[in-house]
Amino acid sequence: MKERRVLVTGSSRGIGKAIAERLSSEGWLVALHGSADGDDLRDIASALGKQASGVYCADLSQTARATDLFQSVLRDGPVHAVVNNAGVYLPLNFIAAGDAAFTANLHRTFAVNFESPLAIMRLACRQFIRQGGGKILNVASRVGFKGEGGAALYAASKAAIISLTRSLAVELAPKKIGVFGLAPGWVDTAMAREGMDDRLPEILASIPLGRMATPEDVAAAAAFLLSDGAAYLSGVVIDVNGASYFH
Repeated sequence: MKERRVLVTGSSRGIGKAIAERLSSEGWLVALHGSADGDDLRDIASALGKQASGVYCADLSQTARATDLFQSVLRDGPVHAVVNNAGVYLPLNFIAAGDAAFTANLHRTFAVNFESPLAIMRLACRQFIRQGGGKILNVASRVGFKGEGGAALYAASKAAIISLTRSLAVELAPKKIGVFGLAPGWVDTAMAREGMDDRLPEILASIPLGRMATPEDVAAAAAFLLSDGAAYLSGVVIDVNGASYFH
């Protein structure tokens, strides 16, 4: 198999870590990213061994750092795919929040969830055209389709990345660049479980499969979309939600 290298943002834990591990097991060289250096990032690099292809730190709430990140990764070797997984979930009362808090939430949410992925995609696509093709996978969310009270800005950022994914799939198909998305529902990660003890029965009751997704469930879908077998599916955004929502 031809050597392939992928950048996975937010790969120190949760969904990003699972995607990095799954792609590594399927032969990908994985460039790992975290918002800051730390044990989690170093541990995943150690676990991947020779399949780890660089460890990079960048605070994606600053869009200029996203540009620096991709350029750093590219300096260390060719990139054949990008997984835009890094994201933030910042609940906010749309009406009651003060103006300063609202503005800060808006800027951080869209910088991490939309603007930085957008910056990375622009650079990656230019490189992919020079290489003769490539793949982009954007990790969105079910709420990008269905909305969520108390997290309107988060939902809007995910709806934006879904729309961008579909539009770029159309625009870039002649360039042999595939663009795909994932829209997970509830995923059993440490971040998702924070403060949800009293909501867990209600959440599980809303999922026909009776459980939240694991990060590995999402990683399996990611691996498929980045495989040669999904080449004709450019533009799809796959739901990973246990039959809890259809659109």
